Amino acid sequence: LRTTEFLWQEGHTAHATYDEAEHEARTILEVYRKFAEDFMAIPVIPGMKSDSEKFAGAHHTYSIEAMMQDGKALQAGTSHNLGQNFAKAFDITYLDRNNQQVPVWTTSWGVSTRMIGGLIMTHSDDDGLVLPPKIAPVQVVIIPIITSDENKAQLLEVAENLRSELSSTLDPLQIKVDDRDNLRPAEKFFHWIQQGVPVRVEIGPKDLQKNAAMVARRDLRDKQSVPFAGVADHVIQLLDTIQSDMLERARNYRDEQTRTAKSYDEFKQILASSGGFIWAHWNGSAEVEDQIKTETKATIRCIPFADNPEPGTCIVSGEPSTQEVLFGIAY
Repeated sequence: LRTTEFLWQEGHTAHATYDEAEHEARTILEVYRKFAEDFMAIPVIPGMKSDSEKFAGAHHTYSIEAMMQDGKALQAGTSHNLGQNFAKAFDITYLDRNNQQVPVWTTSWGVSTRMIGGLIMTHSDDDGLVLPPKIAPVQVVIIPIITSDENKAQLLEVAENLRSELSSTLDPLQIKVDDRDNLRPAEKFFHWIQQGVPVRVEIGPKDLQKNAAMVARRDLRDKQSVPFAGVADHVIQLLDTIQSDMLERARNYRDEQTRTAKSYDEFKQILASSGGFIWAHWNGSAEVEDQIKTETKATIRCIPFADNPEPGTCIVSGEPSTQEVLFGIAY
């Protein structure tokens, strides 16, 4: 999921105390979690990176971890509490209450265009993009099916009226009327399917006779006839339904592909047969972590935030473990 050029949303902050920096790092991680789930419909697991996986020089690295349709893990965003390491290295100080210059406590955090790759790999299919309505450049496309000059004017009028009605609630720039006359209807349909537009409204001569339109969902590839009088309300409600359905579908898939291993043999068997995420106990040892990575290619994706972690036994060493951690094979 890397390209020769990629864009970042990135931030750096400086604070007077460790606790303030820690609060900032955790706050931003929650911002990323909400964006991934509420807008991109990508379910993620937030947590802390192990010392081996954290950003070099950081005190703590936090991440949100997503699962793609092939069962592999994607680190979708990170937030770092950098402590005072970089402040001391670059002589970044502030004047404290005692009139002394002291090193600041810093954070950094960012997401990149990697999230676009994650979006595509979470939802899309062999026919192209499947986009959640909240981030789709075009949410609704209206396609008048013009078969003759006699019905052209009426079909275009109905399409424009629907666009106007939808524009009173939705962003007008996210509603398109495809009135191109150099493409057949089927070609128009597939064009917008490939583009991942969440809702497609088809209006043809037979629909005019029925005083109804065909409304199609991109995420399910089904469609239904809806009376003209209720199309706008139906589409607006449908966009909300699609958004929540896509998140639920992705979360259900992730949960189905997430298993728990009680032994190292079971851990390796799950990876070989199913892949996906694995919850397993780990003793906190970098040596054990490296052994697992070397022998299976699986890494600790994150150590989850747990209010009441359940202790157990490390699957490799048999030593005590304070809690389960999330393993997976990543890109």
